[in-house]
Amino acid sequence: MTAAPTLAEFRAAAKSLAGVISHTPTELSRALGDVLNAPVLLKMENLQRTGSFKIRGATYRLAQLTDDERRRGVVAASAGNHAQGVALAAQSLGIPATIFMPLGVPVPKLLATRGYGAEVILEGETVATSLRLAAEFAERTGAVLIHPFDHRDIVIGQGTLGLEVIEDVPDVDTVIMGIGGGGLIAGVASAIKQAAAEAGRTVRVIGVQAENAAAVPPSLEAGHPVEIRTQPTIADGILVAQPGDVPFELIRDLVDEVVTVSEDDIARALLVLLEHAKVVVEPAGAVGVAAILAGKVRSAGTTVPILSGGNIDPMLLQRVVAHGLAASGRYATVRIPLPDRPGQLAKISEILAQVGANVMEVLHTRHGHGLQISDMILQLSIETRGPEHTQLALDELRASGYDPQVVQD
Repeated sequence: MTAAPTLAEFRAAAKSLAGVISHTPTELSRALGDVLNAPVLLKMENLQRTGSFKIRGATYRLAQLTDDERRRGVVAASAGNHAQGVALAAQSLGIPATIFMPLGVPVPKLLATRGYGAEVILEGETVATSLRLAAEFAERTGAVLIHPFDHRDIVIGQGTLGLEVIEDVPDVDTVIMGIGGGGLIAGVASAIKQAAAEAGRTVRVIGVQAENAAAVPPSLEAGHPVEIRTQPTIADGILVAQPGDVPFELIRDLVDEVVTVSEDDIARALLVLLEHAKVVVEPAGAVGVAAILAGKVRSAGTTVPILSGGNIDPMLLQRVVAHGLAASGRYATVRIPLPDRPGQLAKISEILAQVGANVMEVLHTRHGHGLQISDMILQLSIETRGPEHTQLALDELRASGYDPQVVQD
């Protein structure tokens, strides 16, 4: 069993990181406060250097290396955030770094990692494969493997975020954050609960996982980390099949509740953060907000969701926003069978314009769908103000004699 980090260790780590990391802001969210019926403040770790909390653990871990270990260099595996954290930490400490990244890694994360001076090796389809290759590289070369979450120093470094939360929001009652391998929530839960206890208070800690990669609930049930078969999720930053041994002990003892959210929940959260908080957050960093919006978190006093990262590929952001609009009932694809006569599109467009619906895309076809030679299909993507507005547009089309059918994703 690994010794639990002490509050003194977290405070010493925070002091050592002061010249490296940013103390990220904590901002009030009235929109989320209305949903939860309690004050909600967003811890904007998406504005951290390298765009995520990972720089904390990576820098603290590398700072603890001996002179001999620094000369041997470090190796890591990551799809992006840990890679950037290790690369920047290694650059600032003058340590050679090699990073294994899976094929298909988002280009911005790849370029950023290389920009920090690390040697990047693209190999393998998944992070698990990259981690295995990194471990083999460490064995072969003597480089020190920097695990993304399963190390005590990583947990201590990530836990410094918890000290910032309680410093910025002394009356915090609940903290919510995503769980991948568990390094962040283990560190934050340990640091913030010890700091709160010192002040005679308690803080509730809630972890959130994507439904498609929820390894912690079965692990808690089993009493030890178990590996699950994951499914694809837009929250790739927490796409981990098994929590780490070191963080799991702290999660088991300190995390009060673990909930899961769907892909639609996550997409909706990103959209709300864009519109109401004016911040860009990656899917894994938005799962705490997703849990609030999905009703997975009950009101529990002053609440702080941690926006753990902001490194999202612009192409993914575009798709996620469209998906979030659909999940919020503000974007719909409608298929309308029509007689193949001139002027049909103009009539449909006029009806939609009269109710204030915006046509985003049009597909006109005479093929397939069992069409007769005199028929066609008009498929429209429309933007509305919400489910009621979408229903109004459909009702107006039907009142005009058309038969619109909503196309499900």
